[in-house]
Amino acid sequence: YTRPLAQSALRTVVTMKFSAVVLALALGAATAFVPSTRMPRAAVKMSATAAAPAVESALATAANEARGLAMDSIAAAASGHLGLPLGAAEIGAVLWGQSMMYNPDEPTWPNRDRFVLSAGHGSMFLYSWLHMAGYDIPMEEVKNFRQWHSQTPGHPEFPNSEHTTPGIEATTGPLGAGIGNAVGLAVSEKMAAATFNTEDHKIFDHHVYALCGDGCLQEGVSAEAMSFAAHEKLDNLILLFDSNDVTLDKMAEFTQSEDHAQRFDAYGWDVITLTDGHDLKAIHAAVEEAKSNNNGKPTAIICKTIIGKGIDEVAGTNAAHGEAGVEFVDGARKSLGLPDEKWHVSDDTYSFMKEKQAANKAVYDEWTETYAAWKAANGDKATILEDALAKKRKSAAEIMDMIPMKETDEATRASGSTIINQVSDALPTYVSGSADLHGSNKNYIKGAGDFGSGFGKSYSGKNFYYGIREHGMGVIMNGISYGGIFTPSGATFLVFADYMRATMRIAALAELPVSYILTHDSIGVGEDGPTHQPVETVSGLRVFPNMDVMRPADYEETAAAYAYSITKGMACGTVQTTGPVSLILTRQNVKYLTGVSPQERRDGTMKGAYTLVKETADLERIIIAAGSEVQFAEAAAKELGAGTRVVSMPCMSLFDKQSAEYKESVLPSSCANRVAMEAGVSGLWYKYVGLEGKVVGVDRFGFSAPGDITFRELGMTTENLIAECQ
Repeated sequence: YTRPLAQSALRTVVTMKFSAVVLALALGAATAFVPSTRMPRAAVKMSATAAAPAVESALATAANEARGLAMDSIAAAASGHLGLPLGAAEIGAVLWGQSMMYNPDEPTWPNRDRFVLSAGHGSMFLYSWLHMAGYDIPMEEVKNFRQWHSQTPGHPEFPNSEHTTPGIEATTGPLGAGIGNAVGLAVSEKMAAATFNTEDHKIFDHHVYALCGDGCLQEGVSAEAMSFAAHEKLDNLILLFDSNDVTLDKMAEFTQSEDHAQRFDAYGWDVITLTDGHDLKAIHAAVEEAKSNNNGKPTAIICKTIIGKGIDEVAGTNAAHGEAGVEFVDGARKSLGLPDEKWHVSDDTYSFMKEKQAANKAVYDEWTETYAAWKAANGDKATILEDALAKKRKSAAEIMDMIPMKETDEATRASGSTIINQVSDALPTYVSGSADLHGSNKNYIKGAGDFGSGFGKSYSGKNFYYGIREHGMGVIMNGISYGGIFTPSGATFLVFADYMRATMRIAALAELPVSYILTHDSIGVGEDGPTHQPVETVSGLRVFPNMDVMRPADYEETAAAYAYSITKGMACGTVQTTGPVSLILTRQNVKYLTGVSPQERRDGTMKGAYTLVKETADLERIIIAAGSEVQFAEAAAKELGAGTRVVSMPCMSLFDKQSAEYKESVLPSSCANRVAMEAGVSGLWYKYVGLEGKVVGVDRFGFSAPGDITFRELGMTTENLIAECQ
C-alpha cells in the first residue's frame, strides 16, 4: 500500500532513532549534537519545529543555487541533462543538508552513508551537492563539466585510474543498474555489521540511498534487485523515486501505466508517497521515517516532482530531460533570484553546509573513538577489516601454496568446487553466489553459511542465493565491491553471462575486483543443445578492456586461475592492474596435463600462456589451445613428431601484458606454421596464428546430442587436429 506521509509523520506512540545531526541543525548549532539519541517522535517533531523556518529557508536557497550550478555547467558544456538536477534539487538539499551522514574530509570513511545516483545522466545534481557539501570538487571542476580530464565526467564514475572524484559511490549511467548497486551496498553494510560489530562496539550502522527515475524502473534489472532486497530484508536501504512522469522520447504515460506504489508494495517494500516532491519538510519527514524503520523492509519514497523545475518554458515536459532548456537559462536564473554571476553559491549556503559538516564531524569523531576501542578489543577482526579496506591480501604464490596439487581427470568446475574453499580461507572477506545454479556451478563455500534473512540464513553468510536473476546478481556484486570490504564472485552458466553483460562491462570500466565463475563453457554441454552451448560468449568477454578471461585446461591451471582472480597482477610479472576476472570452466571431464610439472603449469597460467610441450627437434609447428582443447593438443603432439610445440593459452589478455622477450620465447616469430584450437568462434585466435596460420574452431551453433558426439562432429578431437596440422 501507499502510506500517506501525513499519517505516518503524526504517529506519536512510535519511538525512533532520530538523526542527531538534523536535530542539531534544526536547533541552529552543531554543538547540540548528542549521538545515538532516542526520543518520542512527537518530541522530535516539536523540537525541530522551533527553528524550522530558518532551516527551510537555507535549504530552499541551497536548492535554487544547486539548480543554478547545473544550469551554468550544462550551458557551458552545451551538453548534459537539466531535468533531474533541477527537478530533484530539494531532495538533494534534504539529503546533504540534513539527513545523510558523511565526512567530506574523509570521503572513504567506512561507516558513511552511501548515495547512488541511479539516474546517472543527471550527474550535475551529484557534482553540485558534493561541491556544496565540502568535498574536494572545487568550483573550477564544476565549471569543467564533461571536459577531458575533469573530475566531473558526463556520468558519475567510481574512483579509478581515469577519475578520482570523491563522493562518487558507483559508476552509473545504464539505467536501473544503480538501484542494484545500492542493494549491493546495503548487502555490504549488513554483512559488515554482522561480521565486525560486537555487543560492546557498533562500527557499522549506516544507510544507503539511491535516486532513480522512471527509466530506471522500466529496466528489468530494477525488478530483480528490488525483489532481492525485500526478500533479504535490507531495511538499511532507501530508494527515492524522482517521479516526474517523463521519459526522453515522450511523457511516461506513452509507455507505462503501472502503479509504482503497488509494485513496490508487492515486492515487500515500505512505500511513502509525496504528492509534492519539492516540499522540504515532507521530504525530510519521509527520509527520517525511512531511517527509523528497522522493520525488515527497505523503503521507497515516491517523490512527485516537476522535471526541469525553474525553467518554465520546458518544466514538466520531456523536453526538459536534456539540454533543450539551455536557451532559457538566463531568464530562469533571474526568476530563481540568482545573481548575474554564473556558478553562484552564497556565503550563507556555504556556512549552512559547514554547520552540517561540523555536526557530521562530531559523529565521525565519536565513531573513531568507538573504532579505536573496538580495535583494541578485537585485534583479529580489525586485521581482517583493515586488510580488506587496504586491498591487502596474500600473493598469488602464497594462495597457490594453500591449494594442494592433485592429479585428477575431472571437469574444471569440479576442480573449482574444492579450490574455492582454499581461496575463501586465503581471503576471509571473499564471498560467492549463484543464480540458482550452485549444484551445477559447484561454487559453494563449505561451512561459510548463506547470506540473508530466514531459512537458516544470516547476514554473515558468505554464500548468496540470487535466484534466477543474473543481471540482478551482476549489479549487486558490483555494489558489494563498491562497498570496499568484501570481494564478490558470482556464478551461472557461461551462456547466460549475456544476461549480465552490461554490468560486467561496468565492472571492467570501474576496475572492480569482481570475479565471475562461468561453467558449462562450450558445445561440450551436450544434450541441452545450442540454447545452452556457448560458442561466441568467451570471445565476447575477451574483447572487454580490463576483463581478464581465464579458461583453464586442468586442475592445476584452475588453481592458478582462481588465485589470479583475487590477486590480479600482484605477482604475475605484469604491471599492477585491477578489474574483473571471468573463470571459464567445463561441464565435462578433462585430462590432467603432463607436458610440464604442475608448478610450471600454475606459473605459466599466471602469465596467460606458456609452453606445455617443448619440441625436441627443430621447431616445425606450434599448436595453441585453451581450456578443454589443450588435452587434444597435448595428445596430437605425440603423433605429430618431435618438432611440435604446444602452447596452453588460458588467458589472452594476460599473455598480451607480458614482456616482448617472454612472448617471443613462447611464440617465436621464426615459426609461422601455427594452428590454434578452441571449441568456440575462431576470430580472435588469428592474432596469434597470423594470416598464414589456421584455427580449428566452431563458427556455428551446436546441436543437441551427448557432448562427446558434439565434439566429434564439430571437429574438437585429437584426430581432427592432427589432420588439420598435416
